[in-house]
Amino acid sequence: MTATISSHILNGVNGTHAGGIKVRLINLITGIIMFDKETDPNGRLVHALDLADFDPKSRYEIIFETGRYWQQLGESHPQITEEIVLRFAMPSPSARYHIPFIISPNSYTTWWSQPE
Repeated sequence: MTATISSHILNGVNGTHAGGIKVRLINLITGIIMFDKETDPNGRLVHALDLADFDPKSRYEIIFETGRYWQQLGESHPQITEEIVLRFAMPSPSARYHIPFIISPNSYTTWWSQPE
């Protein structure tokens, strides 16, 4: 069975897409890193996950490394938050889980779509 994790990250300061943000997904039960990649130039991430050995009790942590993004843009204020970390479940092994963000140097907003 294949689940899909997707995201779209927007820069809330200037309204552009936040490309090049490193994103890592970890299974918290097994400790396995399920993927480690970056958002594309349009701030998007789409990754298919083979959940053939699906355990509905598993919990996941997705980490968005936003501190490096702001440094590369020349943000002069020190970042006290280098990462955005979300922990969640994937109740269906074949659903799409979409977790978008709007980020700024001092805050972020996220929401998620109901699994399809």
